[in-house]
Amino acid sequence: MSAVWDGFRRLADFRGRDRRGRFWPYALVVAVLLYVGMAAAMIPMMSGFFEEATRYAAENPEQVTVTAGPGQYSVQIHDPDAELMPDMSGLFWAVRLVFVAAGVLLAAAVTRRLHDTGRPGWWGLPPLVFGGVASILFPWVMERFMQSDEAALGPFFLLFANNVLYMVSLIGLIVLLAMKGAPGPNRYGPEPG
Repeated sequence: MSAVWDGFRRLADFRGRDRRGRFWPYALVVAVLLYVGMAAAMIPMMSGFFEEATRYAAENPEQVTVTAGPGQYSVQIHDPDAELMPDMSGLFWAVRLVFVAAGVLLAAAVTRRLHDTGRPGWWGLPPLVFGGVASILFPWVMERFMQSDEAALGPFFLLFANNVLYMVSLIGLIVLLAMKGAPGPNRYGPEPG
């Protein structure tokens, strides 16, 4: 638990080195907190959407097929003109906020962990860059698809390529963070105890 508290205490400390045993418990707690925060933001939004679909089903029974059973509830709407798509802008802002929070909470810890392997902290930037680009492109592409804009295919493939690069850079960063630290002192400081 001391590794977790130490990670929060050193949010702005980009100097020095951290061993794997100090980094991973903190990173796991941050990931759980971010997922819980994201779920807390999404649940009310999705509940509103399901309530709207259920209301539409009750008012237009000839346009829907409702399937209900143990552990399941499904509303299939057959009316192509029904405008039930929820406003996703709140969700996009929540995702952006979680992404920024992850960057703030993990930046210094990732930098210190990379220092332990003998690498500069900027090696942790590519996932942030590609994730930031995705957070800008995704709402724009979704809006174009909702308008049935065939010109959305170009931006979709750009977003897809960006997301592939994001995943590759994230996996690469995770591999670097999982590596054993360099023995003895390096240019970032003495070997952590």
